[in-house]
Amino acid sequence: MNWPLFSVIYSIAATVTIGVFIIGALITGFNEIPHIQIAVLLGILVSIPAGMFFTKKVGSITGNEEGYKA
Repeated sequence: MNWPLFSVIYSIAATVTIGVFIIGALITGFNEIPHIQIAVLLGILVSIPAGMFFTKKVGSITGNEEGYKA
């Protein structure tokens, strides 16, 4: 896997996913600190497979699926 690409895509995916989960928690009335922390944790966990999926897709488009080779 292309780890530099994964780190960039994961950071973007984690930020977006955490934001969506926090907004969803606030809209539905779960506005206490433990609920927000759970939303952040779920956002971090959901972003891992999403980052891997999009890293493989972008890597296959660019032809650089294995990352940097020394």
